[in-house]
Amino acid sequence: MKEKKPSTISQLFKYAGNHKYFSICSWILAVISAIIALMPFYYIWEIIKEVVEVSPNFGEATHIVDYGWSAVKFALLGMLIYIAALMCSHIAAFRVQANMRTAMMEHVMKLSMGYIESEGSGKIRKIIAESSAATETYLAHSLPDKAVSMATPVGLIAMLLLFDWKIGLICLIPAVIAFLLMGSMMGEKMQNDMKEYQNALGDMSSEAVEYVRGIPVVKTFGQSIFSFKRFRESIDRYEKWVITYTIGMRMPMVGFTTAANAVFAALVACSFIFARNGVTDTFLYNILFYIIITPILTVTLMKVAYSGESEMVVMDALGRIDSLLGVKPLKEAENPQMPKDSGISMENVVFTYDENKSNAIDGITLHIKPGEHVAFVGPSGGGKTTLASLVARFWDVKEGCIKIGGANVRDISSKELMNQVSYVFQDSKLLKMSILENVKMGRSDATDEEAIQALKDAMCWDIIEKFPEGVNTIIGSKGTHVSGGEAQRISIARAFLKNAPVLILDEATAFADPDNELMVQQAFSKLAKDKTVIMIAHRLSTVVDADKICVISQGKIVESGKHKELIKQDGTYSHMWNEYQKSVNWKVGRGA
Repeated sequence: MKEKKPSTISQLFKYAGNHKYFSICSWILAVISAIIALMPFYYIWEIIKEVVEVSPNFGEATHIVDYGWSAVKFALLGMLIYIAALMCSHIAAFRVQANMRTAMMEHVMKLSMGYIESEGSGKIRKIIAESSAATETYLAHSLPDKAVSMATPVGLIAMLLLFDWKIGLICLIPAVIAFLLMGSMMGEKMQNDMKEYQNALGDMSSEAVEYVRGIPVVKTFGQSIFSFKRFRESIDRYEKWVITYTIGMRMPMVGFTTAANAVFAALVACSFIFARNGVTDTFLYNILFYIIITPILTVTLMKVAYSGESEMVVMDALGRIDSLLGVKPLKEAENPQMPKDSGISMENVVFTYDENKSNAIDGITLHIKPGEHVAFVGPSGGGKTTLASLVARFWDVKEGCIKIGGANVRDISSKELMNQVSYVFQDSKLLKMSILENVKMGRSDATDEEAIQALKDAMCWDIIEKFPEGVNTIIGSKGTHVSGGEAQRISIARAFLKNAPVLILDEATAFADPDNELMVQQAFSKLAKDKTVIMIAHRLSTVVDADKICVISQGKIVESGKHKELIKQDGTYSHMWNEYQKSVNWKVGRGA
C-alpha cells in the first residue's frame, strides 16, 4: 500500500512551532475579509435599485448617501481585516523560512566535504535560499489569497441563490465547467511538470553562470556562444520542454479562460429566456445585481487557478529541501579513538562514487611514516585527489580501511579528525570578512597575535601592506580583492594557525603566478616542517624532493619511489618527467 504523503501545510508547520497559530489566524481573518468585501456590492445594488425605482423623480432617492457610506465602511473594514491577515501570515512565513534555513544549514555542516564538493556549493545554496523563499511567498501571500478565493465563491453562491436561484444556477454553470477544467490541469502530472521545469531552469541558470565566467576566453580566442556546448544544450532542453508543455496545456487553458469569462454570457442567456413574457421590476433588479456581482466570480476562479500553481511550486521546493535534509552525514564513532602519531596507513582501499561505475580507487595499500612527505602524481582522473580526500574522510571507503596514528578514521571523532588534518585546496575560498577573520577560520580560539604571526609565516605581509586597513581589510567589499595566488597564501596562513600534524596539499600552486608561486613554495617549506605531508601535483618540479612519489593511474599505484629512482625506470613517471621538461623548455619561436 502506498504511503500517504503529508500535506504541504503539515510539512510547513513542522518548522513553524507555535507560529503556526499566526497562519491559522491569517486564514480566519482572510475568510472574514472576503465575506465583508462582498457587502459593498450589495449596497451598490441598493443604490441602483433605488435610482431605478424613483426614476425620473431622482429627488426622491433619499437613501443613496447612507448606502454609499455603508459600502465605503464595509470596503475599508474588509481591507483592514485583510491587512491584519497578511501581517499574521508574514510573521508565520518569516519564522518558517528562518527555521527552515537554520535546519538546512545545521544539517549541511554535518555533511561530508565530499558530498558538498560533488553537489557543488551553488546547487546547495540555491536549495537553501530559493526553495525556502518559495515557502515564504506561499505562506505569506498565496495561502491568505487561497482562503479568500475559497470563501468568496461560498458567499457569492449564497448571494446568487438568494436573489433568484434560477438565474444563480445558470450563472454557476460556466464556473463549474471552469473549475473542472482547472482540475484537469492540476494533480500529480502538474507536480511532475513543475519539477521538470525547475530542473531545466536551474540547469540553464547554472550553465549561464559558467558561460559568463568564460566570456574573457571567448573574446580572446574569437569563439561564439556555441563554444559552450553545455550552455547551448541546456537552452535547447529548456526551450523544448516549455514549448511541449505550453502546447499540451493550450486547449485546457483556453477552455478554462473561456468558461471563467463566460459568466456574463450566461446572464445574457437568462435575459432572453426569462424575459420572453415581459420584464418585471423584480427580474430587472435581480439582473442588475448579477451584472454587478458576477465579475467577482471570474476573478476568483483566476485566483484559485494561480494559487494551485503556487502550491505546485512550494511542493517542488519542499521536495528539494527534503532531498537535502535526507542526505545522511557520515556516521560518528561510538567509541572515539585518538591517533598515536601522524603516520598514515591504507590497507586495500576501494572506493567508488557510483555503484554502476568502475572503482575510483581500486585496492590501494600504502604506508606513510610520521613526518614523511609523499607526492601523488599521475594522469588527470587517475584518483589522486580522491585518495587524499579519503584520508580526510570526505567520503567513507567502500572496502579496506585508512588509519591515522593507528586509529581508523571512522573511529576518530569528526572534530578530532579535522584537528589532525589540514587540507589546502587548489581553489582557495575566502569569505566576505576581514583578512584576520578569514585566517582565524583555521582556529576560532586563536588570538589576533597568533593569526598575525600565521600571516607572516605564510609570506602574506606584502599583501597586508597594500591595504590601508591592514589585517582588518574586508575581502570583497568596496572593490577590495586579492589575486588567486594571494588568496592561496592567506589560506596557507589558516593552515599555519591550525598547525595540524597531517597536511594535504591539493595542487596548491595551480593558480599562482611565478612571484606568488615562489612565496607559496617558501611558505609550504616552513609549514611542512615536522608534519606528515601528502602533495598532489602536476608540476613535477615541486615533488622532486619528496620522500616518496606515488604514481596513481586508474585508481591504482602503478609506481612508487624517489624521484631519482623513478626517472631511471622506463615507466609512467619517467615519461611524465620527459614531457614536463619539454613543456618547461618550450619557447615561442620567431617566424622566418
